[in-house]
Amino acid sequence: MMLRHLLKLTWKRKSRNLLLSLEILLAFAIVFGVAAFALRYWQLYREPIGFDGSDTWAVTIRTGEDTAKIPADTYDTLRRGLQALPEVRTVGFAAYAPYRMSTWHTSFKSPQTGADVNTNILEADEGFADAIGMKMVRGRWFDASDEGAAVQPVVMDRRMAAAMFPGKDALGQQLTHTENKVAQTLKVVGIIDTYRNKGPLIAPANFIMTRFAPQAGTSRLNVIMLKVAPGTPRAFEAKLNRQLKLIRNDWSYEIAPLTAMRASLLKEHLVPLAVLSVIAAFMLTMVAFGLFGVLWQNTTRRIPEIGLRRAIGARAADIYRQIVAEQLLVSSFAMVLGLVLLVQLPLTGAIGENLDWQVFIGAAGLSMAVIYLLSLLCSLYPGWRASRLSPTEALHYE
Repeated sequence: MMLRHLLKLTWKRKSRNLLLSLEILLAFAIVFGVAAFALRYWQLYREPIGFDGSDTWAVTIRTGEDTAKIPADTYDTLRRGLQALPEVRTVGFAAYAPYRMSTWHTSFKSPQTGADVNTNILEADEGFADAIGMKMVRGRWFDASDEGAAVQPVVMDRRMAAAMFPGKDALGQQLTHTENKVAQTLKVVGIIDTYRNKGPLIAPANFIMTRFAPQAGTSRLNVIMLKVAPGTPRAFEAKLNRQLKLIRNDWSYEIAPLTAMRASLLKEHLVPLAVLSVIAAFMLTMVAFGLFGVLWQNTTRRIPEIGLRRAIGARAADIYRQIVAEQLLVSSFAMVLGLVLLVQLPLTGAIGENLDWQVFIGAAGLSMAVIYLLSLLCSLYPGWRASRLSPTEALHYE
């Protein structure tokens, strides 16, 4: 009965509650956006990144000119020179390091399934997987047996394998790639779980790794990956730089541990969320002030009504509960409308994987909790003020 009475009162005051509902709807949308952003980041952060990266350092070679001019035998010289350091365990080369925003995109075709899939691609040598702590799911990483092979070996992640060979075992399958109008045939020798080189806050993507062979090909890589002894201090950077200068003094080297690169990239990714949160907090404060003012005004207009209820026996607690309950009911109406609009995003897939049902439900729940709390706090004082009015004072109010 109480709910039916509140519904009737709310409906009769629909014109007055319109502005209030719009303010609540705006606040709900703001909180939902921030919550969805944060939950999506948390969801991605908990997913595997595909490699360990501890005790791994990245060295970027700055030649001062075209990287393609690096002599092929220089890579062997670099490997032997760096492995001479007692701190170094493994040396690998790659086109770009993890935790950089670098990417190469290309497409591969499957003669068996007819699939034509666009993917990220990384060229790396035999030591790269061990250097960064990459784990194989099936098959193997590149090794010396691949030297001079008629079919170029590749390693791909599970996502790419499912897209290229749906319903089939990708290991041992062949695929083709056209580069500079020359078709190449490649063979899958290994499967990894994933490789999220752009950090734990970026969604997984298709990935293929190709083998780097400086003597057989024309491509040149300018990133060295080093697996070092556990506990190697940051002061090792100076020693490493001196050793590199002994090999090629005319180059410069950018050296950093992967842990530091990861921390820097995380901060960079979290800046938009922090900015959005500050803006949302400011806007919610403005909405709270507006909500409080509207509630105060509505309560003042209803003083004669409140006096009549008190005169016929309503207690102060009944008045208090009515004011708060009416506000929560208005908030519920506004949020239901907001949910009807926002649910179109996961239904239509307009934002893709960034807003799946798990994120949507979590963001909706958090947003509703925040709005209910905001509505409760804004209605406490107007409700208390209304409940303290005496029947005589309220009935004589003008």
